[in-house]
Amino acid sequence: MLSVLSLKEKLISRIRAKEADIGIIGVGYVGLPLALHFLEAGFSVTGFDIDSEKVNRLNKGESYIRHIPSSRLIRFIRLKNSRGFVATTDMGRISEMDAILICVPTPLTNKREPDMQYIENTGKDIAKNLRVGQLISVESTTYPGTTRELLLPLFESDGLEVGKDFYLIYSPEREDPGNKKYNTKTIPKVVGGITKDCLEVGVALYSSIVEEVVSVSTTEVAEATKLLENIYRAVNIALVNELKTLFDRMGIDIWEVIEAAKTKPFGFQTFFPGPGLGGHCIPIDPFYLTWKAREYDFSTRFIELAGEINTNMPYYVVQKTIDALNERGRSIKNARILLLGLAYKKDVDDLRESPSLRLIELLEEKGAIVDYNDPYIPKAPKTRRHRIEKHSVELTVENVSRYDCVVISTDHTEYDPDFILKHSNLVIDTRNLIKNYGDYPEKVKRA
Repeated sequence: MLSVLSLKEKLISRIRAKEADIGIIGVGYVGLPLALHFLEAGFSVTGFDIDSEKVNRLNKGESYIRHIPSSRLIRFIRLKNSRGFVATTDMGRISEMDAILICVPTPLTNKREPDMQYIENTGKDIAKNLRVGQLISVESTTYPGTTRELLLPLFESDGLEVGKDFYLIYSPEREDPGNKKYNTKTIPKVVGGITKDCLEVGVALYSSIVEEVVSVSTTEVAEATKLLENIYRAVNIALVNELKTLFDRMGIDIWEVIEAAKTKPFGFQTFFPGPGLGGHCIPIDPFYLTWKAREYDFSTRFIELAGEINTNMPYYVVQKTIDALNERGRSIKNARILLLGLAYKKDVDDLRESPSLRLIELLEEKGAIVDYNDPYIPKAPKTRRHRIEKHSVELTVENVSRYDCVVISTDHTEYDPDFILKHSNLVIDTRNLIKNYGDYPEKVKRA
């Protein structure tokens, strides 16, 4: 066996020469952008995924994520015996990789506890195919201790030693789908290693594709960093959501308050209310820490309270809709409602944990007949928790005017507030899309 130093140096040398083969497990909203940045830096990349349909599309050079054009991928599709990109469902090929990056989902169970099945199954696949000289990086968001307590024992089970025979790090993903200012390359990358040698190899890997790498002392610090980032957002969004409901009773416009407050040049950061939390991080990640905290007999009250407030926002929107219809002598039962925006935020096709899905379910439970429009999601796919079998309704004068109520759940740039205001019978605006009511102030209700 090679000496510890020569083995580490060999791997770092392959990384710096762009000769290292990169394997990314989970080629989704995190894994695919990561793959493209490695490809654009000159590496050869293999994408691993259990979804055969996704794998087939990727091997044709087709991106299934709207903000990632296929033109970025297709030029890297690997020809026979060449370098570039290939996707596969064959986990046995993990042994061919020099670096293996884990980008699989970490959802919650119905009891709001970590659902670790994807991490555990991936860890077992890697353990079966692990060889001397490989680097494993965990990017999936998880609780502090996952890398050391859950994955490390799997990888050392056949007698291999971390920091000597293989290298293990945690480097949390910081993807923000649709963000035009920051991307994988320009967002600083936090890296923590199980050992100092692990950290050194990890820093070498990520330094090859990002502008700044931030080293931390342990994998636990890196895991906690990601949670802090998302808990910070969850708590502050919960604050403005709670203030929205209070100010609504007081007859104060929360949006005007926020616009005035953000003129302060120090000590204030802007957060906006909405119909609930969406996305793959903020609604989920805080509860990974809540769960872990119980092991230390500690109650995370801020996190729990924020979760309660944000979870209740769809119910608030539904009640505002019911009240607005009642004011017009219309019952929610059999009312025709058009929901604008299925994605969890503007200008993306990402509906993971979108509050729009819950809004549709709640409105239909009340007896409403609900359709949706989303220019980026022509058909609502099945998700782990929702089965909404609908197609996007075209936004025409005739279509919009036939609904009793239009609920703005996502403020896509393509939505023309003047058109919506003019042709709708009633608008429930959860995103402050319609700022000028013009000649129709009676049509709009904020929620």
